[in-house]
Amino acid sequence: MAWHNPWYDASLAHHTPEGFRNPEGELCQPGDLQRWRRARRQQNLPLPPQHGYPAFIETWYQDADLSGEDDRIWWLGHAALLIRLNQRYILIDPALSARASPLPFAGPRRKTPAPLSIARLPHLDYVLISHNHYDHLDRPTIKQIARRFPAAHFLVPLGMARWCRQRGVRTVTELDWWQAATLSGVTFTAVPARHWSMRTFWDRNRALWCGWVITHRHVNVWFSGDSGYSDNLSLIAQRLGPFTLAALPIGAYAPQWFMRGQHMDPDQAVALWQQTGRPVTLPIHWGVFELADESLDEPPLALAQALRRAGEENNRFAPWRIGESRSLENKDSELS
Repeated sequence: MAWHNPWYDASLAHHTPEGFRNPEGELCQPGDLQRWRRARRQQNLPLPPQHGYPAFIETWYQDADLSGEDDRIWWLGHAALLIRLNQRYILIDPALSARASPLPFAGPRRKTPAPLSIARLPHLDYVLISHNHYDHLDRPTIKQIARRFPAAHFLVPLGMARWCRQRGVRTVTELDWWQAATLSGVTFTAVPARHWSMRTFWDRNRALWCGWVITHRHVNVWFSGDSGYSDNLSLIAQRLGPFTLAALPIGAYAPQWFMRGQHMDPDQAVALWQQTGRPVTLPIHWGVFELADESLDEPPLALAQALRRAGEENNRFAPWRIGESRSLENKDSELS
């Protein structure tokens, strides 16, 4: 018997009877994955960072410092974020294991250390997941959280609650795009992203994917999740902005002909940043896993070039070190 989407709503463009889809349509054609993999092997891509992996780590990594009590955000590498908001701790897409893979001995290996362990957190209140790919939903990390912080409340897109409960998570809220949950004064809104989902060979797009907007008093943070570029994404800022801070992806974009429907490149990230009001923006989805053809150190260089091409000369959209943090309490134009 064919699987039927239990959340199906014919009035919503991203719903189908079989699961979910991007309203923009799909760009990949049958055979594209095999074509990309062949070219990747033939060209021996990706290349290592220009000065090697140790030098890359020296330049772009630091241990996460959790001291203080202010509202603050940490970049934990790739798409993982930690937010302290009103003395509550929020983890987003915490993939902290050695590999982004279902197997401990194969799959993309972490090239930079995780700047934080679950054991170091003083407490954990909320965990947000954008989608079920292995570089965003990491089973060992989720099981650690469930054991150490059994009261942590997970917020996930439609179709992911069962997976979380099977790994020991006690409290899970599933949301569709534009749905929100307010918990202890913090509002979490699931927002659109242009991507896809798949955990096994037989569950493609049966779970939804999303970004998140986190709002509490003067703080309003947009985490885009894993997303290709779409003009539709600017609607998020129109409906829920302006933002104190945004986190936009700049990595895993090469080759563009294959990745464009699921990952935006730096030029597209800059265009979206401009369309959404130029908030202070953390570039994410780079620096840890080699998921595409560009080298690990290419995205920050490509971002700088994209900003110059767009006529933008400021530091409101600039790379952070993995493990670096910024206060969310500065109401001026920049965060420190």
